[in-house]
Amino acid sequence: MKDLRLFISDIDGTLTRSDKTISPAVVEAVHRLGAAGVPFTLISARPPSGLLWIAETLGITHPIGAFNGGTIVKPDGTVLHSEQVPADVVLQVLALIDRPDVTIWLFSHGRWIAQRPDDHYDDRERKSVSQEPTYDAKLEAYADSVDKIVAVSSDHAMLADLEAVVERAVGTRATVGRSQLYYLDITATRANKGDGVLALAQAFGVDPGQVAVIGDQRNDMPMFREAGLSIAMGQGPEEVREAATHVTASNDEDGVAQAIDSILLPIVALRGK
Repeated sequence: MKDLRLFISDIDGTLTRSDKTISPAVVEAVHRLGAAGVPFTLISARPPSGLLWIAETLGITHPIGAFNGGTIVKPDGTVLHSEQVPADVVLQVLALIDRPDVTIWLFSHGRWIAQRPDDHYDDRERKSVSQEPTYDAKLEAYADSVDKIVAVSSDHAMLADLEAVVERAVGTRATVGRSQLYYLDITATRANKGDGVLALAQAFGVDPGQVAVIGDQRNDMPMFREAGLSIAMGQGPEEVREAATHVTASNDEDGVAQAIDSILLPIVALRGK
C-alpha cells in the first residue's frame, strides 16, 4: 500500500480486550494515527448501541458500520443506511436453528430480543450491546424488521455444522457466518464486512485500495479481500491470519496499537517523502 486514507477496525477480539475494555495504549495509538491525517472508524457485527460508546471514547466523528456494515450510522445514532434480512429468510432460518442447545436472538428496530434467558451469554452481550434484552419466545412476530439473527451456543462444533446447514438453505439470500465461535450470525446479503468496507470507503470519499482493515475472525475475511491492506490479530484462527497482508499481536497485547505504530504510521511517513 502506497496511500493510506482510512483505517477500519473490527471491535470484539480486535479493538477490545477479552474483558471488553479498550486499553489506553489503543486509544493513544488511534489518536496518533488521526494526528497523522488518517481517520479511524469501526465495523462490527454489533448493533449501533454497542458501537456508539466506543466512537465517543475514541473521538470518532465519522460514519461507523454496525451489523457487519449493513447499517451505516453516525456517532450520534442517526442511521444513514440499513439492510435487513428478508422476512421469508427470517422465518426459514428461525425454523432451522430452533434447537434445544441453541438460544436465538433477534435485533430489530434497535432492540435486542431474546428467545429465552441465558445465564452466561446474556451478561456477555449486555457488555457488548449496551442494552437489556427483551424476552419473547414468539420471534416470528418480528420477521418484517430483522437486522440480525444470532444462534447462540456453547457447543462450537455443533454451531459450525449448523452454519453449513443454514448457508446451504439460504444461499445468496443472506450472509451467514460466525462472529465468534459461540455466535452464528445471519444478516442481509449485503450486510457483510466486504460490502461494509465498500460502503464506508464511499462515505469517506476514498478508494477501497486506500483503506486498511484489521480483524480477528472469519467474518472479517470479506473485508480483507476488499481493502488495500489487511491486518489479522495474533490470536485469530490460522485461516484468518493466512488471509491477511500482515499479522499483529493479540487483542490482549494491544495488537491494534502495535499495528498502527509498526505498520500504518510508517506508510503515512513514506507518503510525505
